[in-house]
Amino acid sequence: MEEKNKVSVKIYGQEYTIAGSSPREHIIKVADYVNTKMHEIAKALPAGSASSLAVLAAVNAADDLFSAMDRINSLKAQNEQLEKDTKHYVQLWDEAKKSFLQYKEDAQASIEQKEELQRLFNEKTVELDKMNTAYKELEEKYVALLDKNENLADRIRLHQESKDSEITAMKELEARCKDMESSFFDLQMENIRLKGDLDRYKKIVD
Repeated sequence: MEEKNKVSVKIYGQEYTIAGSSPREHIIKVADYVNTKMHEIAKALPAGSASSLAVLAAVNAADDLFSAMDRINSLKAQNEQLEKDTKHYVQLWDEAKKSFLQYKEDAQASIEQKEELQRLFNEKTVELDKMNTAYKELEEKYVALLDKNENLADRIRLHQESKDSEITAMKELEARCKDMESSFFDLQMENIRLKGDLDRYKKIVD
């Protein structure tokens, strides 16, 4: 069986022995509270009897108790709402972090894609420069070959006695010219394709 504390207290000038399971300090504190209430009421009702003062003190104490309980319930409700708000904001924070991480991943992917396009653009630029150089060299060879063909035609006209051999040489030269023309055409087409690729990559990079 739980041991009870017995405490002697004075309430409104009267000695009382109070027994309870609460600590001694708590019992004394309650008795002082009741004593204070009765003295406060006695100042307002000097002619009131001790029993009346006790009843009024009990009513005041009960009022204080209910007010405290209402306050506790209100604080409890506020605390529950704060807990709900906290969970909500934690959820929003988690969602914001996920969105930020996704944004970083998307940004990184965009940067990598842009770098890859830039690399392809640079490669195509170098390839186009090389093709332009080869094109110019082939063009020079083509012009030189045309000059030789014209010179050979002149020589053929001037040397009719060696007509057969000259005709054969001319046919060979014409065949070479056709080959050169074909290569020159293929190179032109490749050059156009590379320029198209370069313009496309340039638009993407910009």
